[in-house]
Amino acid sequence: MKMVKSLLLGSAASLVAMAGAQGAELPVKAKPVEYVKICSLYGAGFFYIPGTDTCIKLGGAIRVQAEYNAGQGGIPYIGGSSNIKYDTFNDFQDTNPINQRTRIYFSVDVRQQTDYGTLRSYARFGVSQTTPQDPVTGVAFFDRAFIQFAGFTVGKTVSFFDGITFADINYNNPRTLGDSGANGITVWAFTAQLGNGISATMSAEDPCDRGLQIGNLANPGSWTVGSTVGSAASGSACTTSGSNLIGTSFGNIGNGWEMPDFIGALRVDQAWGSAQVMGAVRLNQGSYYNLSGSSFAIFNTAGTLSGIPAITNGHPDSELGWAVGASVSINLPTFGAQGDANSQPNVDQFRVQGVYSEGAAAFATNGIGAYSVVRGQNAALGYLQDSIYGQIGGFGSNMELTTAWSVDAAYQHIWTPNWRTSVYGGYLGVSYDSTATAMICGFPGSGAAVASATPFSVERVISGSCNPDFSVWQVGTRTQWNPVSQLDVGVDVLYSSLGSASNGSVITVTAPFGAHQAGLYTLDTEGVWSVMFRVQRNFWP
Repeated sequence: MKMVKSLLLGSAASLVAMAGAQGAELPVKAKPVEYVKICSLYGAGFFYIPGTDTCIKLGGAIRVQAEYNAGQGGIPYIGGSSNIKYDTFNDFQDTNPINQRTRIYFSVDVRQQTDYGTLRSYARFGVSQTTPQDPVTGVAFFDRAFIQFAGFTVGKTVSFFDGITFADINYNNPRTLGDSGANGITVWAFTAQLGNGISATMSAEDPCDRGLQIGNLANPGSWTVGSTVGSAASGSACTTSGSNLIGTSFGNIGNGWEMPDFIGALRVDQAWGSAQVMGAVRLNQGSYYNLSGSSFAIFNTAGTLSGIPAITNGHPDSELGWAVGASVSINLPTFGAQGDANSQPNVDQFRVQGVYSEGAAAFATNGIGAYSVVRGQNAALGYLQDSIYGQIGGFGSNMELTTAWSVDAAYQHIWTPNWRTSVYGGYLGVSYDSTATAMICGFPGSGAAVASATPFSVERVISGSCNPDFSVWQVGTRTQWNPVSQLDVGVDVLYSSLGSASNGSVITVTAPFGAHQAGLYTLDTEGVWSVMFRVQRNFWP
C-alpha cells in the first residue's frame, strides 16, 4: 500500500514539474523593434526614416554676434539698402554704433533615390533678433526652401548667377559682391550634367528677391533719390503700394514685374576647385512719367465715384538690362595643417570674381540703393538704381540704364586645424550716361543740383561740378578659432571707402537730415571701420 501511495505521489509531482516546465517554455510574442539605421548614401548625419527608403538629416545653429559700425547683420555704415548714416566725431549721431544679433537656425534635408536620380527637399528657417529694429521676441524667417529632382531646382535658394561666396570666410556683409546667399532667391532652374564635373544651368529667378529699383525723375515733388521703389518712387516696383497707386480698388501702374531674371551659367567643379561663366537678362520697366494733373471720376468696386490722377504724358519703353561675369575658386596646399576640427575645408583657398552690368546693378552688388557717410561738414554720397527716367524739355526720356561693375577676391589660410584667417576685398564702380547725368544734375528742375542719398532732400552744387558717378572699395580680414568641433569663435574687421566723381564740390543742403543740420557740405571720399565679433554653435551632425 505504501508503495502504491509513493508511486502516485511521485507521478503527481512529475506531472506538476512537467507542466511548470512547459508553461515556462511557452513562446511570448513581442512587438518587433525597428532601430534607426544610418544612411551613408549622402554623407554624415543622415539616417533612414523608419519603414521607408528615405533619408533625413536634421541640423541648425545658434549664432550670437556684436557689430560696431555695422547693422542688419553686418552691413557696413556706408548706407546701401539700410540708408544708415555715420558720423566719426560723435558730436552728433543718428544711428547706433553698436548692434547685436541673436539667431537660431533649423534645417531639414530629405533625400531619396529614384529612377530619375536623387529627389531632394531642403528647408532652413529660424528666428532672429537684431537691435535696434527687431522686437525683443525676434522675427521669424526662412532663407531656403527648395526641391531638386531630375536636374530641376525649384524654390528659394542661392542664385545660379553667384559664382563664389564669402559667407564661409567672413562675417561682415560687403557691398561689392552680388552674393544672394543671405536671403536666398526664388528660382525655377534646370541643370544638365555634362560629365567630368561640368554642368550647364538655365534659371528663371525672381527679380524682387535680388533687388529691383527704377527711379522716375519726372515728378520730383514726391520722390527722393535713393528711396525704395514702391514706396516713394514712381518707377517699376516689387510691391503693391506706392505713389504710383491708382486708387485702392483699381490696382496700380508700374508695380510688380512681368518678366523674371533669366540666368545662364556654365560651371566646372573638380578636385582643384571650381570655375564659372555666367550671364543674366533683366527687364527694366517704368510707370507713367507723371500722374499729377486734373482728376476724373470713375466707378470703384463699391459702385461709388472716386477721383484718380489723370495720366498726362505716357511712359518710357521697357529696356532689357544685362550682366555678365566669371569666377574661379582654387584649392591650394596647406602647410602644417592636418585634419580639421570643424568639418570645414582643410586646404587654403583663393577666390576671385568679376561682373559687368548695364541696367542690372544687383548682379554686381547687393548694395543697391543709397550710400552716404557724413563726417563733420564733409559728405561722401552716392546712389545706385538699375535705371532712371524722367522728362527733358517737356518730353519724356528713355529708360537710361545704369552701369555697375565689380571685382572681388579672397584668400583663406589654414594655420592649424583650429585656426584660420581670411583676407578679402572688392571694388564697385557706378556710372551714368550723359542723359541720366543731365537729369540727375538738373533735379529738381532749375539750376545745377545734385540729388544724392536719402535723407538729403534737395542738394544744390554751389561750386564745383555735378557728377553722380561714384565708387566703393572694401578690404577686410577674419580670423576664426575652433576650440572644439562645431564651435566657431572669431572676429572680422572691414574698412569701407566711398567716394564720388564730384569730390571737392560744395553743396548746400536746404533741410535737416537725421541729426545733421542744413548747410554747406563738401563732397569728399570718406571711410568707415566695421568690426564684428561672433560665436556660433553648429549642431548639424
